[in-house]
Amino acid sequence: MYTIIAKTPLSHNVSRMEILAPPVARKALPGQFVILRAMEHSERIPLTVHDVNTQSGTVSMVYQVVGAGTRELDSLKAGDSLHDFVGPLGMPTRTEGLQKVCVIGGGVGCASAYPVARSLHEQGCQVHTIAGFRSREFVILEEEFSRVSDLLKVMTDDGSYGEHGMVTDALRALIEAGHRYDQVIAIGPLVMMKFVSLLTKEHGIKTVVSMNPIMVDGTGMCGGCRLTVGGQIKFACVDGPDFDGHQVDFDEVISRSRMYEEFEKREREENCRLFRQEVQ
Repeated sequence: MYTIIAKTPLSHNVSRMEILAPPVARKALPGQFVILRAMEHSERIPLTVHDVNTQSGTVSMVYQVVGAGTRELDSLKAGDSLHDFVGPLGMPTRTEGLQKVCVIGGGVGCASAYPVARSLHEQGCQVHTIAGFRSREFVILEEEFSRVSDLLKVMTDDGSYGEHGMVTDALRALIEAGHRYDQVIAIGPLVMMKFVSLLTKEHGIKTVVSMNPIMVDGTGMCGGCRLTVGGQIKFACVDGPDFDGHQVDFDEVISRSRMYEEFEKREREENCRLFRQEVQ
């Protein structure tokens, strides 16, 4: 059993959870993920490692409550234990030798972008960070990013905080201002990563995206996380999750990601109905 050391709300429906898991803490690197189960019969949830503390043996993840599995996870508190906690899985993000990088995070994807930005900063790389959110109430990790970024732009879709616009607006402005990046690293919603990649392709800037399609076993055997990269079939859980953004078939991945929308909608509605009945 894996004890929950701390649980901290970050924004609307988003929390950070710190788990005592020394074997994982000793091995985990930026870009890798874990698969956990809150309870014995819970679904398997893949979450990117947000932070590790090798001295205390703890691993932190950030999650958003979006369905039954994350709702069960969120029902636990400090002192409780997770039933399963497996990792680290996937390939770490390659950051060696980079001199100037723009790290882009979208929504809860910022939790995965932060350890990458920090690793680059610790290596002496010049880091520009763009963090995009729907509105002020969804902004997370601004203070953490400010400590590891030479330049930080916070964007909101509605202009309620930071600058008004999309992450691509900020990236385009930085490129047009004369900034030249060795690489752009984008982590967040599929549509966001697609348009970041289209923009950087125009300017010939190498771009790495973190792909997090549906995962089940984390070993590549189930095939749920398959995607097409450069005309070849890849599996995000073992070949990635990082891939060349200019080679990913985003339209295929986006189409596949929508296969379960109706089922997930019914599940959310059913769980909300049961929750209301329990409260009454």
